[in-house]
Amino acid sequence: MCLAFPAKIVEIKDSLATVERSGVKRDASLMLLPDAKIGDYVLIHAGFAIQVVDEEETKLRDEVLGAINV
Repeated sequence: MCLAFPAKIVEIKDSLATVERSGVKRDASLMLLPDAKIGDYVLIHAGFAIQVVDEEETKLRDEVLGAINV
């Protein structure tokens, strides 16, 4: 089973973003979301940002995952 996780874009260089989730930073490609910008929350799947999501949706996803102990 594959899951996408939400993360916040903290830096962009060309088409590569540095995203942060729970204090952990990773690189993610913005090739599928060229209009994403610093401060946006995006869903990350297999190293690619695949969808911009709002901060409230991100918080809701985190609460749900926390409730099922994933």
